[in-house]
Amino acid sequence: MNRTYQVCTRCVMDTTDPEIVFDENGVCNHCTGWFITQAKLANRKKFGKKNLEKIINKIKKRGRGKKYDVVLGISGGVDSCYTAYVLKKLGLRTLLVHLDNGWNSDNAIINIKNIASRLNFDYQSFVLDWEEFRDIQLAFLKASVVEIETPTDIAIQGALHRVAAKNGVKYIISGGNLATEGILPKMWHYDAKDTVYFDYITRTFGAKKVRKFPHFDFTLEIYYKFIKGIKIIYPLNYVDYDKSNAITILKEELGWKDYGSKHHESRFTKFVQSYLLLKKFDLDYRKATYSSQICAGKITREEALIALKAPAYNEEEIQKEKDYIAKKLSISREELENIISLPGKYYFEYPNDENRLNFIYKIYRKYFS
Repeated sequence: MNRTYQVCTRCVMDTTDPEIVFDENGVCNHCTGWFITQAKLANRKKFGKKNLEKIINKIKKRGRGKKYDVVLGISGGVDSCYTAYVLKKLGLRTLLVHLDNGWNSDNAIINIKNIASRLNFDYQSFVLDWEEFRDIQLAFLKASVVEIETPTDIAIQGALHRVAAKNGVKYIISGGNLATEGILPKMWHYDAKDTVYFDYITRTFGAKKVRKFPHFDFTLEIYYKFIKGIKIIYPLNYVDYDKSNAITILKEELGWKDYGSKHHESRFTKFVQSYLLLKKFDLDYRKATYSSQICAGKITREEALIALKAPAYNEEEIQKEKDYIAKKLSISREELENIISLPGKYYFEYPNDENRLNFIYKIYRKYFS
């Protein structure tokens, strides 16, 4: 059913999210939800510098006698690199872990090496089996779903938990944060831990049996959390995280190289988020990022609306990038164009485990969150 276009009067989310709803003042459910989440985090003492100090003391206490206090997943992007900077200031012995899925930009590699050397942190690269991962990524592309990056999201969690458990580390640190990522509609990114959904797509559209991929579903989450005692901490939620200031600090103190927009440190993610999803779903990821920053008070709605008038991609660059993407995936340019032209599909159009996962995580949040 066609819907009249509407944009939120407080942020810049709009009806390109099919499930967005607005109140009588034209304010959307996403930014309203952002403030509710912020309040919940504050009530649970997962917000603010004083609470962070208590957590850091606990982490250091549990790390006594071990080589590392924490494991930090690092992509070379702003959020994870600045998180490494924060951890150094807090005096935590950190093991940096990067998931190499074959799509690193040159600047991402430079950034990771600079962060590791200048902060004097040990660094490990968790390299995926490329032929297997290529087949998984192709399967998700052919399925024509929004969640093209779900395989990478799963692999990151799987890799970080494996490395943490192997090194006896009880805390995984994430650069995820409310200030730049607090808003992300479900229709733009369904639950990455739904193995029914993942398995159906890889079996139906893939050519290989998945064997080596570092899975991470709710059973593994329970195992690592309750058996191995591993927790995930989001330090940027405890500090006044300003992305612009973070970029300035990283450039001046750590030789960090800019790569453009959010998540563009990966060439595949840049292609997906700046071009493919826009073409297939009219989905502009910048709207979610800017809306999060508006709620956090880091940019104004007017600044975001002006920024959104700029094209999400450069047409000349995207043509060259298509050649690179096709060659990397071992398909022809024509096959890639055919995939791009397929009608978009949402997760509920394929078998999934949504109802059971909703029940499980509802129970978890009630008793353990």
